Amino acid sequence: MKAGTKRVIFLSIFCLLILALITLYLRRETQTDNLQVIFIDVGQGDATFIESPTGTQVLIDGGRDASVLRELSKIMGYFDKDIDLIVATHPDMDHIAGLIDVLNRYTVHTILMTENESDTPAFASFLKAVREEHATIVYARRGQVFDIGSGAQGSTTLRILFPDRNPSGLESNMASIVAQLRYGESEFMFTGDSPKAIEEYLVSLSDSRLQSDVLKAGHHGSRTSSAEVFVEAVSPTYAIFSAGKDNSYGHPHKEVVNLFVQHHIETKNTADQGSIFMESDGKHIWFK
Repeated sequence: MKAGTKRVIFLSIFCLLILALITLYLRRETQTDNLQVIFIDVGQGDATFIESPTGTQVLIDGGRDASVLRELSKIMGYFDKDIDLIVATHPDMDHIAGLIDVLNRYTVHTILMTENESDTPAFASFLKAVREEHATIVYARRGQVFDIGSGAQGSTTLRILFPDRNPSGLESNMASIVAQLRYGESEFMFTGDSPKAIEEYLVSLSDSRLQSDVLKAGHHGSRTSSAEVFVEAVSPTYAIFSAGKDNSYGHPHKEVVNLFVQHHIETKNTADQGSIFMESDGKHIWFK
């Protein structure tokens, strides 16, 4: 190898190391003792990134294509290629297809999913990526609590509310993972594409603690979700729609938007605002 070529390679490696150190420094400087929740704009699909006060990173769903990679690079930084937990709420393409690219690009330690399956090519590719990742696979069950790090206000937990049984054979939306994220006095509710029947079932359970400050509106704001009894039980201050601009489904549906208005719930939509950044110190929640 010529001396000039060696010099170029050395300088390139040196520059990359310097850039990595600068990125790490800036990340530490901007890191707070707060919970970060980002509803990622992936068009007509779902993807939510969570970072606990101690830096544990969780991704709930990944949208329908590789656009999630671009957004994750902005959020996590170019050199951060490690995700602690991925949650695949159900096997529909607009929730899991982007996770295929994430699994191929990032090191993922744990994958939370259900036994519910789909006969689509997207799901087959997802399962292949899961197997090749060699991550720990956990099947979701009601009552599971994942501790994702502590902060000034105590532990940050992700509590599974549904499914409460093996959901194999159920229609995919019916099998969606429902989870509540909690840090201190702040709670976020995630329901995937769960229909009203599941929402109403959760309300019927006497041990349900559904009240949450933020509700990720089910099924992108479809009229098939957001049962009024469930919305009243959750009683959120904010509701987030994850939908594509001018999508062909008409999400969010007018009836759902009006329901939130009637209950004085402030709504935000990724179709209008892009990725939505929220932060909590365990006592208060605000938009960034």
